[in-house]
Amino acid sequence: MNRITQITLFGFAGLVLAGCNSGGKDEPIWEQAKITDLAPATDAKDATGKLLKTINFNIFIFDIPAEKTSTLDGIWQVLYRKPLQFKDYDAFAANSFAVGFGQLDMWNTIADMLRDAGGERAEKISVLLTDDRPDDIVIGRLGRRRTIFHTPKSGSTEATTAGPGKIALRIKAQKIPGQRGVCNVDVVPVFSPPISTSIPQLADREKAGEIVFTSCRLRAKMSPGDFVLLGPQKHISRQVTLAGLLFSRSRRKPIVRTYLFVCTRIVD
Repeated sequence: MNRITQITLFGFAGLVLAGCNSGGKDEPIWEQAKITDLAPATDAKDATGKLLKTINFNIFIFDIPAEKTSTLDGIWQVLYRKPLQFKDYDAFAANSFAVGFGQLDMWNTIADMLRDAGGERAEKISVLLTDDRPDDIVIGRLGRRRTIFHTPKSGSTEATTAGPGKIALRIKAQKIPGQRGVCNVDVVPVFSPPISTSIPQLADREKAGEIVFTSCRLRAKMSPGDFVLLGPQKHISRQVTLAGLLFSRSRRKPIVRTYLFVCTRIVD
């Protein structure tokens, strides 16, 4: 997985910091940033020193107290759904997934709503994607075989056995021919078994156990400054469903987890 440590481009993190500033002693995790976090990331180059044509994303993971899950309802109403595409929106919703599309000038409003809900930023990840090559954002790991309930199509529930391995959100981006600064983005939940060999033929055989939850796939056309927020419609405490695995965490107090995908740069 290609990840960089110098995170946050175009000052988007500056908006995250300003928009979510609680001003108190117990400031949210996303306030705890170093000045280097605000610097533009170093351009990626290949072995010959040639600039790689990449699509850059920051992924922010926010945790919200489970009792404040209803706050997300207001966020979904502020964000747009029209720019998003789904394989089957009814199945997407039946899995208790919710999503919205926004742009940079909307962030202060969304940040204020997350702050009012007691949200905290749990993690920030930066990825460099080359055309049509996916990257997996690992959400959790299954240490043993277990059953995952999900809705593959509207009106049906399916039990899928998976494990051991990882649950991830797979992100893929592709530039649009003839259009500069625009890309098509694809995000889908996946289960991937561990790969124990570097031999291509055997690795392909092990990858055959991969499960792609296509009913929860979403797509969007994005430019730098655009973002997609993915989360649950409601709190699901039992991690026997796909939504429970992705969006619920059991700690001292239960929380719900949301994922913010921000397009930060397209190197044409």
